[in-house]
This record gives sequence, structure tokens and C-alpha cells, in this order.
Amino acid sequence: MARFLVVPQWQGSSSARAMAHIDGAEAIAGDLPRAACSSVDVPLEAGDSLGTGVLRASALLRVREGIAAALAAEGEPVIVIGGDGGVSVPAIGHVADGDLAVVWFDAHGALHDVRSSSSGAFSGMALRSVLGEGPDGLSLSPGAVAAESVVLAGARSLEEAEADFIETSGLRRLAPASLTPDALVEAVTSTGASRVYVHVDLDVLDPAHVSGVTEPHPFGLEPSTLVAAIAALRAELPLAGASVAGFAPASPAAALDDLGTILRIIGSLAR
Repeated sequence: MARFLVVPQWQGSSSARAMAHIDGAEAIAGDLPRAACSSVDVPLEAGDSLGTGVLRASALLRVREGIAAALAAEGEPVIVIGGDGGVSVPAIGHVADGDLAVVWFDAHGALHDVRSSSSGAFSGMALRSVLGEGPDGLSLSPGAVAAESVVLAGARSLEEAEADFIETSGLRRLAPASLTPDALVEAVTSTGASRVYVHVDLDVLDPAHVSGVTEPHPFGLEPSTLVAAIAALRAELPLAGASVAGFAPASPAAALDDLGTILRIIGSLAR
């Protein structure tokens, strides 16, 4: 049975509706097998930047420690349920050891650093932090995951600094129109990795299929495309871990409308 770690972190989001990530994580958890779930306590308070330039850094540091401790107690691949996308960084760090590819499904790049970010929100720096170029204390060690081992999939809202980074870093990108199961498998296997971590920010989907995200962007993936791509990837490489983040429903009724699609995605990761 798959194991799930529920982390209702909201402090990494820049949205005025950031705290709706708590509701999203709890809504998903309510439909998962209770015996397969554990959770990380997230501070209620926003926290302080601590001079880092990162919004709510003190709370994010506490949650990072909680995720690391919880994953250390697990003996099998774990699916982390966020919360905002920053929950993926310590989860990837837990399994990164040189033979890992990372597939990052997201409408955005999450490739800012402290200097280029206009909001200071950690979720916008999450993938850059996986690459060891994020804020101190919240970033992985440089070299833990190489840019050449990362595939950014489904992104369609990139700011100039993020696009420039992609051009020079060696990171692979598959735009929504180019994302097929075969193309994804080819991109990942070409890294030479023997395991894969899959991160899904739900805004990678077209807003017609999931409304409960804080920054919806049109022309996203169909759920069937995403599920088929994950299935093809899992048939090729073992899953080292995964995360599903970015669910911020506007109301309990809206959460119910989205949960069927979200659970299909989780099912493709947990099979």
C-alpha cells in the first residue's frame, strides 16, 4: 500500500488565498486510506522572513524539518500531499543520491531565486531550490539534483528570469503541446537516471478540469494526458517518491467538484 504524508503548508504561497491550501490538503486526505496517512504539523502563524528575502521563512523552516523527520521514519516511497509546492523540496532531498530524475509538472517554472522573485514566495523558488540555488536553509545542497536530470513538464507561464535560466541551465522542458507519454519517457530516460521523483502542481491542468488553484492558466494539460504520462513513466522507471500540491479550493462544494480528478492523479502515482 502506498504511504501518504499530508503537509497543509500555506506559507510558501504568494496568493491572498494562501490559507486555502490547508483546506485543499485536508480535503484530499479525507479521501485517502487513514491507515496509510501521516501528517506534519504546520504552524498557524505566517512566520517571519528572518532577513532571507523569503516570505514567511521561519514557518517554512519548521515545516521543512518536520517533513525531513517524517520521511526518515518511512521505509518506502511516499506521496507528499500539499499544501503549496514548496513541500516537494525536502521530499526530493530525502531521495536524491545521484541517480534520480525529477519530473516537475507545473504551469509555472518555480525557477526564481531571491533576487529575481518579485513576491518573495518560496513556491516560486521551489524548483530552483531543488537545484541547490535557492535560499539558505530551504535549498538542497548544490549538486544533489543536477539541472540536466530535471524535466519541467506542462509549464506555460514563465517569467523572463525563469526562461533565461532554462536556456542556460540544461534543464529539459516539455510544453503542454509537446507532452505525450512517449516524449516524457524519452526525456527522462535520456538523463540516465534509474529512479524518478514526480511532482504535480495541480495548476498544470487546464482550469476547465480543476478550478481550485490560486493562479489558473489556460491551455493546460488534460487529466487523461497527465495520468497516461505518469503511467508510462512508472512502467519505465521505479518511483522514488512523489508530491501533489497546489489545491486551494474556494469552498467545500468546489473541493468536491475537483476531487475526482485529483484522486485519479494520485491513483496513477500510488498504483
